[in-house]
Amino acid sequence: MKVGKPDWWDSAKEFLLQDPILGPVVSRYGNESLIGKGDLFSTLVRSIVGQQISVIAADSIWNRLVDLVEDIAPSNICNFTPEQIASCGLTKSKANYIHGIANDSENFLSPNWSDLTDSEVNKHLTSFRGIGPWTSEMIMIFSLLRPDVFSIGDIGLINAVKTLVPDAKTKEDVLLVSHSWAPYRTAASWYLWRMLDPVPVEY
Repeated sequence: MKVGKPDWWDSAKEFLLQDPILGPVVSRYGNESLIGKGDLFSTLVRSIVGQQISVIAADSIWNRLVDLVEDIAPSNICNFTPEQIASCGLTKSKANYIHGIANDSENFLSPNWSDLTDSEVNKHLTSFRGIGPWTSEMIMIFSLLRPDVFSIGDIGLINAVKTLVPDAKTKEDVLLVSHSWAPYRTAASWYLWRMLDPVPVEY
């Protein structure tokens, strides 16, 4: 699992600097980057925590979960009941998802990720309860550091694109705009999130 700035990031930055829509945003935050932490399970848990809630709420719940479990690893999660996990502010269903995947972590973490296409990674991840397209895409972005992922299910990305391109009224319009950022839509997503938040988003 790769750690730190992706090896393709500088190429992505140079590519996106030429884009008339995103170039000015890249210029503003050009000294920053996505940072891989090399811990897929932790990214999974943080993504499930963040499903359909605000960044502020997710950070608060995440911090309470870290206080309870300490190191976010499958074996540590399994030391607690789903009810204890939920006591950190998670819904019952999210706590059950996290606990269930922790108990099946050997299967969950079994692929040789570098041998899989994005589509194959997504198929594997979404076969587990609690992982939908958005969570799968966050794992591909923040843990696997795949270079060309754009999550059309992410409201932040939709709002950021609509801010830059007011004519993008629908999700289909937003997706069409994002095509011009291929093959570096992961970097484009990171800059769009950075545009919205005072601190870099991370999972």
